[in-house]
Amino acid sequence: MREKYTHGHFGTVVDDHARRTAANSARFLLPHLTESDLLLDLGCGPGSISLDLAEWVEIVVGIDAAPEAIARAEDDRERRGTPNASFVVGDVYDLEYGDDTFDVVYAHQLLQHLADPVAVLREAYRVLKPGCIVAVRDADYGTMVHDPHDALIDRWLELYHEIARRNGGEPDAGRRLRGWVAAAGFIDVTPSTSSWTYSTDAAIDRWRQLWTSRLRQARMGRDLIREGMATAEEVEDMATAFDRWADSAEPFFAFLHGEVLARKPSQ
Repeated sequence: MREKYTHGHFGTVVDDHARRTAANSARFLLPHLTESDLLLDLGCGPGSISLDLAEWVEIVVGIDAAPEAIARAEDDRERRGTPNASFVVGDVYDLEYGDDTFDVVYAHQLLQHLADPVAVLREAYRVLKPGCIVAVRDADYGTMVHDPHDALIDRWLELYHEIARRNGGEPDAGRRLRGWVAAAGFIDVTPSTSSWTYSTDAAIDRWRQLWTSRLRQARMGRDLIREGMATAEEVEDMATAFDRWADSAEPFFAFLHGEVLARKPSQ
């Protein structure tokens, strides 16, 4: 591995990823899909978006480095009865597919965790057919806003940036996608943005659970303590701040995602 996945694969993390859909995570791509497309989903996680995309295209292949994520994706594929989707454990830096194989390569919340996102995009370029499209979407943590304000949530965000970069990633990837895609050789690079907002009771509770568990139980909190970036007490204080935010009268949390569509040149 060239980097460490900052979020880890704790249960609440995978559960949250499994709530992602084509509608809330790939809307910018959907109008460009056709029923005959062969689509590769890089960093597919538990496969919920992949399985949705299978309704739009002929074949979907999801790839992820985490066997536990792929196992869940396969379980959900069988449960949903989606014969045109398949999932494999693999390395996005070294795809086991020939040149000019896929009509679409899609990656959601992947590039922000990689030490060399341009190398992965060049690999996507290689396996795409000439004239076909790549679609990438990543959060931009630097755009996160919350209310009511809490200095400990500000501190959490500062530490998240530090630990994610120490682990090889770029938490503000959303704003950098356009440059990365162009550097990989794609043309007709079209950037856009969308947002996720946490303001309903259900969404607020999910966001609270996601970050309190990442701090109290999952990899992020342990890494902060082990690396000497925060004490156990400070980590608990930040988790408590998320509880306090969620229990406030009118909590709000939102942030942007960068999105890019681009094409491999026709030969």
